[in-house]
Parts: sequence; structure tokens; C-alpha cells
Amino acid sequence: MRDHIPVVVQGSGRRVRRAGAAGVLWAAAELTVTVGVVVLLLVVHQVWWTNRQAAAAAHEQVRALERAWEDGPAGPGAGAVPTPVPGPTSGPTSGPTSGSGSDSVSGPAAGPAASPSGGPAGTAPRRDGAYAVLRIPRLGLVVPVAQGIDKRAVLDKGYAGHYPGTAGPGERGNFALAGHRNTHGEPFRRIDRLRAGDELIVDVRGRRHTYVVGKVLPETTERDTGVIAPVPRSVVKPGYGYDEPGAYITLTTCTPEYSSKYRLVVWGTLRS
Repeated sequence: MRDHIPVVVQGSGRRVRRAGAAGVLWAAAELTVTVGVVVLLLVVHQVWWTNRQAAAAAHEQVRALERAWEDGPAGPGAGAVPTPVPGPTSGPTSGPTSGSGSDSVSGPAAGPAASPSGGPAGTAPRRDGAYAVLRIPRLGLVVPVAQGIDKRAVLDKGYAGHYPGTAGPGERGNFALAGHRNTHGEPFRRIDRLRAGDELIVDVRGRRHTYVVGKVLPETTERDTGVIAPVPRSVVKPGYGYDEPGAYITLTTCTPEYSSKYRLVVWGTLRS
């Protein structure tokens, strides 16, 4: 009987190992692509979809306010000028205000609470409620103004938020506003394009207050609460701001774009 001699095929083990390595690489590539697609979808949602949602809702809020103003006199909570929440009487605070947005400066405004304007006591809308409309003709911007600077309740809706403790529209003192520069409607994205002499118009039921841009602070820290003081002047860069009491408006937002490291500030004065 002839003996059977086993045949050894050289290199079969190497091919198996190569096939196994290729499978691992393929799985890793698929995982990388999947993660990339998920990240891309999240970016699209954050940058594009939230903008569309917030901008559409903000425009509808403007129309709702204007319809309410046309319907008749203000009732309690129906678009009347708010009574700002009192803030501390001096200096920056030691930490951020609870619930404040990333486009605002940290802490309440420096200065006493302003009195209501254009409505009797007790007619302030609910906190976070829209009560005014900001128009910036140079930018083609029309945005509702709401009480407070809470990120979720105000700024993420595409509104401009009225800093608690600062003056009301048209009042002596500083009517200070914060707004997103990127995402969620980004109403203040282009305020870096504002120049001296540009108009900032604030409409409240039955009243229009026109401010004129006077000065711009291109960059300051988030804790520079001097920019929203009754007489606004930066405590970080004292060369920027005003020296005399008056009726001011302040717009604050993040800078540079897609970052919350610093704040961009635009100031205006009420046209007499």
C-alpha cells in the first residue's frame, strides 16, 4: 500500500492573516464614515436647521406683536414695557448669572433698576416674554426683544435679550441687549458691520425709539459688565465708552465668530 504523504500549502496562514487584517481595516473605515456622517448631521442641525427654526419663530413673534399692537390698548402682559429686574449697584459680579447666554456679559447690569415706560405698574409681560421689536435697517434685521438673557428661554429662540437691571427702551440709562452671533437665528451675526450714524430702532406698542450708533468695542472679556452700566464704559479697556449720563443702547454678542471667548459691543445714543 502506498503511503499518503500530506501536502502542505505554503502561505495559506499568511492569506488568512491578511484577510483578517483587511476585515478589521474595513470595519474601522465603516465606523469612521458612520461617525463622520453623524457629526456632519449634528453640525447641519446646529448651524442650519436651528437657524431656520429660530428665525422663522422669531419672525412670527414679530408679526404677533404687531398684530397685538394694532388690536387695541395694552393689557397686563400684552406687550407692555417690562419692569427690569434690579441688579447690583456697582461693578462686575464674581460669576456668571444663572442661566445667562454665551453671547452676554456675565452678571447683572451695574446700576439700579429702571422704572417702566409706556405702561402703568403691573403691566410688565411675563419674564422671557417678547415685548418689543428691534430693527436695524443697515442689516435688514427685524428681531423681537424679550426680558432676560436666559440662553434656552430667550436667546436660543432667536430673540434679543434685555439685560435685567438695565433701562427700558427710550429711558435715561442704558437699554442693553444680548443676541446670538451664530446658530439659533443668529440675529447679531452682522453687528460688526455697524458704523457710526447707523440707526437702531426699537418699537414698543405705540412708541418708536430711534438710537444712533456711536461707538464700537471690537473685543472685550465676558466679565466686562461696565459695557452695560447706566453710563457704559469698559472696565477692561477704559478707552472705550462714555463719560456723561444719557439714554444709551448696547448690543453685545460673541466674537470671533463660532467662538464665545470674547464679546463684541456696539453702543448707540437716543436721537433727541
